Amino acid sequence: MGTPPAPLSAAAVSQPPVGRVTLVGAGPGDPGLVTRRGLDRLAEADVVVADRLVPHALLRELRAGVRVIDVSKVPRGAFVPQERINQILVEEARAGHRVVRLKGGDPFVFGRGMEEVQACQAAGVPVEVVPGISSAIAVPELAGVPVTHRGLTQGFTVVSAHLPPDDPGSTVDWAGVARTGTTIVLLMAVQTLPEVAAALLTHGMDPATPAASIENGGTDQQRVLPGRLDTIAAIAATHGLRAPAITVVGQVAAFADAAQLTDA
Repeated sequence: MGTPPAPLSAAAVSQPPVGRVTLVGAGPGDPGLVTRRGLDRLAEADVVVADRLVPHALLRELRAGVRVIDVSKVPRGAFVPQERINQILVEEARAGHRVVRLKGGDPFVFGRGMEEVQACQAAGVPVEVVPGISSAIAVPELAGVPVTHRGLTQGFTVVSAHLPPDDPGSTVDWAGVARTGTTIVLLMAVQTLPEVAAALLTHGMDPATPAASIENGGTDQQRVLPGRLDTIAAIAATHGLRAPAITVVGQVAAFADAAQLTDA
């Protein structure tokens, strides 16, 4: 007969197994645009740590008993600090849970996803990233606006405009952005749109450059406001543009007019 296995120590018996954390990109708003792998991870989850902009239909479809932790961040309002979100992920995984961190768009596009990955790695927690469809590309597309188009533009530039151009914390080279000759996709620019448009004009962009603001892209509340670089801020203010919204500046934004006519 073989040697019997050594008895487990009390510490080993009481130590819960380490779970895992999966960052899942929820896409631009339509629950049908989440990847299959993302749905698989949600189906396996014990805990879901959810952002404000994730499709609520995904949360309603979770299996019974799944805990949902709301870590919503309201623009210029209530929010859960990123450090606390990192702690929640680590604590829940260390308790043996399969944790899904559900984030709008793609986790690595202005989503602070890498910070969460690093927090898990530092704590010795297994972590996986499931990419999502970025709203920077999908929201214009759902409004009929391609970010690239043969003969019009050979690229696109995605910029976070949560800080105005003259803010000391802004690291964006707005003069460089204005000179790229590419489509400009502005995220988090509802409050700063007047200052951003003014900066682009100051740095030489044509006032007649087409522009379009898209609110609640990928949802049944989607709204498209076409204009020009020199008018889009006023149009947005007149129509009460609210977050979440994306503004596209460039020749391709003219397609938003045709999309609106088609939908009428």
